[in-house]
Amino acid sequence: MLTIASVREAQARISHRIHHAPVMTSRAFDEATGRQVFFKCENLQRAGSFKIRGATNKILSLNEDERRRGVVAFSSGNHAQAVALAARDAGTRAVIVMPTDAPQSKLAATRGYGAEVVLFDRQREDREAIARVIAERERLAVVPPYDDYSIIAGQGTCALELMKDVPDLDALVTPCGGGGLFAGASTAAKGVNAKIRCFPVESELSDDTRQSFMKGERVCIPPPSTIADGMRTQAPGALTFPVLQQTAEDVLTVTEDEIAQTLCFILFRLKMLIEPTGAVAAAAVLFGKLPRNIQRVGVVISGGNIDPDVLARLVSVGNDKDGARMLK
Repeated sequence: MLTIASVREAQARISHRIHHAPVMTSRAFDEATGRQVFFKCENLQRAGSFKIRGATNKILSLNEDERRRGVVAFSSGNHAQAVALAARDAGTRAVIVMPTDAPQSKLAATRGYGAEVVLFDRQREDREAIARVIAERERLAVVPPYDDYSIIAGQGTCALELMKDVPDLDALVTPCGGGGLFAGASTAAKGVNAKIRCFPVESELSDDTRQSFMKGERVCIPPPSTIADGMRTQAPGALTFPVLQQTAEDVLTVTEDEIAQTLCFILFRLKMLIEPTGAVAAAAVLFGKLPRNIQRVGVVISGGNIDPDVLARLVSVGNDKDGARMLK
């Protein structure tokens, strides 16, 4: 079960192994949106994203025998890097199942942290099933990307930090793929301030959570082709979705163009490198998706791991309205 207490326990467990990521503001962004926006910069986190929080909490929660045997994970990139680094820190073996179309920078970083990488075709194969086979064959502990209470609690620690640094927020906005970040962060935020309004955001092309939220049950969609590679999930998590139903006021979506334009805005105006998934929550604010009566907004920039070639193409198209489509 997920509670504010479990998030606080995670914070105590992992605080010596992660960064307290900074909160940044931008006068230009505030002027463009008509709001006060506070960016929780998990792009400056170890391994380049918030994922190190959940991975570290999960691995440190394993017993000694489990850590001795090692762990296996499945991920499109950021969770892979996080598990690889957290396992290295804990002195344990890591096997990571990654899609063949994962960003090359994320594949290289995962291997660079010492993990063994097993590739799969996301259009034809089930990554979780592959990981489960490996786990059973080699007696490894599975470290899921989001559907695990230890993972979710770890992710929620970023919101505990944000609420301490900026205690009087009206709303919290996060990207939403499988839902681990939003479930943990919204639980933590509401545990500190029950009145805070929480909004998960996803790409229009990967709107499994929006469809599920509207229908009142988990919906599965075909593999999405969004440029936000961290949210190419097909369905929200079995554990994360019930939490989201309780804490989310609404599920917001943004277009591919809005993601690309927001990434460029943050790169050139805030001088901060982020990845497309990391721009999703900020895009919802920049393009007016929040209710008008919200003034002070906490936005989680979830990561900054972007392939150089993708970044180069993005910069070359700038803020052109067709830019996101040109990136595919």
